[in-house]
Amino acid sequence: MSPDARAVVIGGGIAGLAAAHRLAARLGPGEVVLVEKEPRLGGKILTERVAGYVIEGGPDCFLASKPAGLALCRDLGLAHGLIPANPRCRRSYLKRAGRLHEIPDGLSGLVPSRLGPLLTTQVLSLGGRLRAGLEYFVPAREGDGDESVAAFVTRRFGREAYRWLVEPLLGGIYAGDGGELSLRSTFPQLLELERRHGSVLRGMMHARRVVVGGATRPASPGFVTPRQGLGAIVERLQRNLPPGLARFGAGAVAVGVTPAGYRVELEDGSAIVSETVVAATPAFATADLVAALDPELAALLRGIRFASTATVSVAYAAEAAPHLPEGYGYVSPKAEGGPIVACTWTSNKFPERAPAGHALIRFFLGRAGGAAHDLGDDDALRQVVRGELARVLGITAEPGLWRVYRWPSGMPQYTLGHLDRLQGIERRLARLPGLRVAGSSYRGAGLPDCIASGWAAADAVLGVRERAA
Repeated sequence: MSPDARAVVIGGGIAGLAAAHRLAARLGPGEVVLVEKEPRLGGKILTERVAGYVIEGGPDCFLASKPAGLALCRDLGLAHGLIPANPRCRRSYLKRAGRLHEIPDGLSGLVPSRLGPLLTTQVLSLGGRLRAGLEYFVPAREGDGDESVAAFVTRRFGREAYRWLVEPLLGGIYAGDGGELSLRSTFPQLLELERRHGSVLRGMMHARRVVVGGATRPASPGFVTPRQGLGAIVERLQRNLPPGLARFGAGAVAVGVTPAGYRVELEDGSAIVSETVVAATPAFATADLVAALDPELAALLRGIRFASTATVSVAYAAEAAPHLPEGYGYVSPKAEGGPIVACTWTSNKFPERAPAGHALIRFFLGRAGGAAHDLGDDDALRQVVRGELARVLGITAEPGLWRVYRWPSGMPQYTLGHLDRLQGIERRLARLPGLRVAGSSYRGAGLPDCIASGWAAADAVLGVRERAA
């Protein structure tokens, strides 16, 4: 049986699109098929442009210091249209007892990096501040076993600093439970600071003193996004793909082995035979695809857990929301209760996202341990947001626009033992030449991480194909 394609990519999120783009460039038109069960591409990148607003249902920007995002934008001719987060609104806040407190300066890489702001912040009690400052003298942990983020931060900075400073930031990044998230998989740089310097604060202070070539190390470029939203990246990728490469509306249900390579079974009963396959679907979906092919691989994939989340965006004429603080938004600790994890004042962070004289605000809801139905229906989410707007921001007017986006099982959780699971997955994949996985489930959930994983998977299957040729 001759193959229908040289490569099949399963999943049309940003990782799958990056893989398909690279494969098509190397293999040529007609040699690559992308299979997506939804009627659109982009996955969690979902940009809606309505009435002068640019509304993001999923991520709204990416970290420029990770190279894959900028590299893809340059390849697509989008780099010139990238905009940074508004430098005039750099402040961020934290909610405690229903009030907003400015997050202390120097909270870098999740944990405090400067002693002065840590000792003067009003977020912590006097005792909590003193205990956090003593991190400088806490001895390094012996051994190299995995440790949870909560255990690490509590051990080094104290329980109060974890509960009121670090946990809310962690929730905003991963929607995760710090007691279960692996430090080695999420913030390995903190572990390295402790190992090299004996203290996180000491290591951060040392890093600030380091000069490169006689000049102070340049500041990070921060977060950027296309002027028309992240959806512009998906739209440009889709336009650049060869006609007919993407097939919508009939997702893959199984991957099997044939003499020509792999057979990808689709929901509509058809199949595609291909020399190589990139599965750019969430780990639990990939597990279903390979369950018959390799039950042990499927079990390892199912060991990666996910949290369900949602975003709710609301828009106002400026006079209805006149007292937004100057800043990007706030995070809400788990200790405050309720499903709200964070709030972004989108029209402060990216003024281009709203018409002049209008405000756009976005809420993030959902934490690890909760199922999608725990968030309630859309009306329940709106009611939660109305209450938060009134209590925290003093906004009681009805929004002129609502948008609710739900992401069931949308956020991977890199729990304790995650790196061991990844090693097990890689060992099983080594027994299946030409099959690779990509996406946020594995080594980073940010947009640049997903792009890089798609490229790496494409390069891996190309290497297999080239060796076979």
